[in-house]
Amino acid sequence: MRRTRDSDQVTNSTLGARWDVLVIGGGNAGLVAAISARHLGRRVLVLERAPVGLRGGNTRHAINIRCVHRTAGAYNTGSYLNDDFLSDLHTVAGAQTDAELAALTVMESESVPQWASDHGVHWQPLSSAARQLGRTNRLVLGGGKALVNAYHAKLAQMGVKVLYNAVTQDLLIDGDRCTGAVVDVEGRACELAARAVVCASGGCAADQDWLLQQWGDSAANCHVRGTGYNDGTVLRALYAHGAAPAGQAHSFHAVPVDARSPRFDGGIATRIDSIPFSILLDRSGRRFCDEGDSLPKRYGAWGQALAGLPGQTAYSIWDAKVNGAFRPPMCRPLQATSIASLARMLGLDQRTVCRTVASYNASITGTGTFDPSRKDGLCTIGLHPPKSNWAQRIDRPPFYAVAIRPGVTFANLGAAVTAQANVKRVDGTVFANVFAAGEIMAGNILPTGYLAGLGLTIATVWGRIAGRAAGAAASVDA
Repeated sequence: MRRTRDSDQVTNSTLGARWDVLVIGGGNAGLVAAISARHLGRRVLVLERAPVGLRGGNTRHAINIRCVHRTAGAYNTGSYLNDDFLSDLHTVAGAQTDAELAALTVMESESVPQWASDHGVHWQPLSSAARQLGRTNRLVLGGGKALVNAYHAKLAQMGVKVLYNAVTQDLLIDGDRCTGAVVDVEGRACELAARAVVCASGGCAADQDWLLQQWGDSAANCHVRGTGYNDGTVLRALYAHGAAPAGQAHSFHAVPVDARSPRFDGGIATRIDSIPFSILLDRSGRRFCDEGDSLPKRYGAWGQALAGLPGQTAYSIWDAKVNGAFRPPMCRPLQATSIASLARMLGLDQRTVCRTVASYNASITGTGTFDPSRKDGLCTIGLHPPKSNWAQRIDRPPFYAVAIRPGVTFANLGAAVTAQANVKRVDGTVFANVFAAGEIMAGNILPTGYLAGLGLTIATVWGRIAGRAAGAAASVDA
């Protein structure tokens, strides 16, 4: 039997048709938008920039979603109400978040799990590794890739066409309306006509030149743990046609990743979780932060802190007492019988590192019980910077270390939208039939900062809103 190639899907009937709704992007937001528009009976075409094996954008690396729920259940340890969610959101996003859109996201999140279940997504009970998120988040069975596969199965059942290796180069704009898109499909340039368009193509995190322009030298050694196709092409096209920006240009969500991980697409497996139970050293061999200020609302801040260091590199050092208290690095950490040997293996000044560790050990004079499941109050005394939790002497060999760098998931800059997901214009008007969902508009809700699981929440909530709105706009245009 002949093997089907991605390019076999490219037919004259597909490229020559006028679609009711064109969905640009094949991650969670785009797939949800396509399903939602198809529920209204619209003819929908999804443009996926990646090949089949890499479809799904950053969603492939997701594992959980944050949603409002009223009671504890099989997938959560307790209730998480609207006010709880909004409070957490404002803690990380500050006053610059769009209050109306944030409140709408939180309110709509309550119906997301059932909607996802109705469209083929399955859930799993919380694991010990996710115990800190037990009250707020729900785990996707099989992770983001399983979610993507479930939605593709639903789209196929509904008769929705997906084009792979489809690079959207520009939008065709006439006044306040979009008539289609300029797309390169398997090297074949064409114009696709559409009555409405949903932009769900992610942001600009994989464009190194963009990052350097926006962030300066702090982007030089950043890894991108998400897809390498997330290069901002559609976002730039929107800006070129007068779309208004949302979010902070200099803000991004990044977490510590193994410096040995791939530059792109390493995913969650590259994340380093040792920080709270270790000490962090910069290239000079000195501590620079409070490693005990951690847990879910904090973990994204470590990426920002690393980006500000020389070389965007730090070193996490721990001993045998805590080894096993956290998810181990994807690659085996360095191991030595002495701190001096470990410093030499890291390429750091041995005397400085030994003094740093000795000073840290001497500052731990209190008593208490080490508890990796919560902030335990074990702290340093008279040390600057302090360590406010999980402070234990690093004195039991073997000693371990791993070099870490910032792993960027997304940038907070995107396109401004209305409560109906219409893309706003800088002149104060909106595009009548151009809508946005997911990362490309997440800056409205998250102008800075991040909450674990919120990416899937925004993508699902706004994918539904944008898909329904695009479907309605296509009907009006028809």
